[in-house]
Amino acid sequence: MIRVTRRYRFSASHRLHADALTESENRKLYGKCNNPYGHGHNYEIEVSVRGPVDERSGRVVDLRTLDQLVERQVLRPFDHQNMNADIAAFHGVVPTTENLAGEIYRRLEAGWKSTFRAEWPRLEKIRIAETQRNIFEISGP
Repeated sequence: MIRVTRRYRFSASHRLHADALTESENRKLYGKCNNPYGHGHNYEIEVSVRGPVDERSGRVVDLRTLDQLVERQVLRPFDHQNMNADIAAFHGVVPTTENLAGEIYRRLEAGWKSTFRAEWPRLEKIRIAETQRNIFEISGP
């Protein structure tokens, strides 16, 4: 098996704020990320797929097809959006990068079988760099 990883970028804003907590609890838990006006990040995501090398093409995945799926399911919906206000999945859910990773994985998985109709490639993991120091990963089953 070979793993292929492709990088993408998008910019989005969010405010970390849990409705179940008081204002002071939110400020204590999230610090500057609880700014009432939100803040933004230039996210870098890596989408990793795995599979055997196809004998005819010599490749694991058609990169153009993967790019189209990521564009449709992730980049277009998230780029330059306020996640709290513009992304339905985060209405009532704190848009932490942990939750963002799960949402991106779900979105890619939802479009996977209709995009890649064969057994391979398989979506393996998503890695998101929120900042130089904050990096998050989620793996599939």
